[in-house]
Amino acid sequence: MHRLLLLMSLITALLGCSSKKKADLFVRNARIYTADSSFAIADAFVVKDGKFLAVGQASTLAGEYEADSTADLGGQPVYPGFYDPHSHFLGLGQVLTQADLVGTTSYDELLDRLKAFRQKHPEAMWLTGRGWDQNDWSEKTFPTKEKLDAAFPDVPVALMRVDGHALFVNSKALRLAQVTAGSTLPGGEVIIQQGQPTGVLVDNAMQFIKRVIPQPDLADKASMLLEAQKVCVSLGLTTVSDAGISPDEINLIDSLQKASKLKIRDYAMISLGEPNLNYFLKRGPFQTDWLTVKSFKLYADGALGSRGACLRRPYTDRPQTGGFLLLSPSELERVTTLLYASNFQANTHCIGDSANHLMLDLYGKLLKGSNDRRWRIEHAQVVSADDFWKFGKYSIIPSVQPTHATSDMYWATERLGPIRVKGAYAFKDLMKQNGLIAFGSDFPVEAVNPLFGFHAAVARQDAKNFPSGGYQMENAVDRKSALLAMTRWAAYACFEDHLRGSIAVGKQADFVILDRDIMTAPKPELRQTKVKQTWIGGERVY
Repeated sequence: MHRLLLLMSLITALLGCSSKKKADLFVRNARIYTADSSFAIADAFVVKDGKFLAVGQASTLAGEYEADSTADLGGQPVYPGFYDPHSHFLGLGQVLTQADLVGTTSYDELLDRLKAFRQKHPEAMWLTGRGWDQNDWSEKTFPTKEKLDAAFPDVPVALMRVDGHALFVNSKALRLAQVTAGSTLPGGEVIIQQGQPTGVLVDNAMQFIKRVIPQPDLADKASMLLEAQKVCVSLGLTTVSDAGISPDEINLIDSLQKASKLKIRDYAMISLGEPNLNYFLKRGPFQTDWLTVKSFKLYADGALGSRGACLRRPYTDRPQTGGFLLLSPSELERVTTLLYASNFQANTHCIGDSANHLMLDLYGKLLKGSNDRRWRIEHAQVVSADDFWKFGKYSIIPSVQPTHATSDMYWATERLGPIRVKGAYAFKDLMKQNGLIAFGSDFPVEAVNPLFGFHAAVARQDAKNFPSGGYQMENAVDRKSALLAMTRWAAYACFEDHLRGSIAVGKQADFVILDRDIMTAPKPELRQTKVKQTWIGGERVY
């Protein structure tokens, strides 16, 4: 009898084991912010074939699943993989090959960095760099080319401003591009002093120089993308974006992903242009597990820092100008009408209150009311008080970058004045319109780290935790909203919320493990948060 009972117990145990469902990974003993519709917090999840198979409590899941690998996280915080719905992924790769001018505090420091870079790359046909911002210098006016000419008389130099909306070049570059005091392009400006170009070209005028700079080939771009990937995954990004790239570049990304060389996901916006319109309007949108191509990137105006942003009234610190549009209202209306007749999303760069006013009205004329087209205003940086309601009326998504606020706060009031600046970087007011907002970084314009944006959104402070008490705190957002804005809401803004953006059954297993809980850590510590692991599709990539 005893032997019979023992045999039955053994059979029961074996049957119990075999009845468990098979999985690849079992994560347990964690604090998991799912970012799902109920914002549930779990302590375990199971992954199979790159997707979340179950999410809940370890005590329950352990009895139901048997995994090849188990990770006990000892209470560490876990979040959905971070999104950057407005960035320049390929652009980051390109910047990594150029002189880094971010944070220079003077013209002389800029020259010192260029000289050091040139010593390391003496063979380069052009000396290129990015990141200067005259607003960070004691002399806050645009630089002029004389000192640049003296330091580099024989090699053409082209230096992109931090926002990507102005170039500073030397005389050698001007001669190669045949730029003179009479050179003009609509939607741009060649800065002139004493009848001669100073070396600064704003917005569309940059095309004079870009036409003569040697461009990297596809092999170079592939290397750039792989280097950019290393940076992004180390900072917890699992989905990035390319805000304006060509069909060839989109096909390159697709091929690298299919070859499993590029493991990060990409939301690619197509650069506006007649050939691109003709090609993609016939082809239509497409989406894989790794790549979404469903939107066009439009530019309405330039940047506030270079005074190319289009304002409804002149700049407070330069009353002779109100900025300018990069495309005419009639052209913007023509293009948005074409996109409305297709299945493509329109994503328009709008910085100034005039550009935002124009595009909100053009969108509204087509969208008419509530809809699911998910058209976006990129940056939505300065919005008139009488325009906020249009985001909600026409279901327009504000796609913003929180660190723009903390970078620009030192001089934004000088540009806009004390009243108009209250409608700038108004994230909470924008979020109220549709009950959601998308947070990105615009890297490499700003730092890649998405946690810098999280901190800027909730604390409204920069890396030095300045100012005390925060900048225009009436438009700070709560931590829950900030996390959603860089996960599920960002995925929604990219038509990818059915694929990822939350830790939920059936969604792709993209998640990140941090060294502290950003939902509870003191605000001054948020920027010190480190990524411990990044997983994409159930595979550890960092």
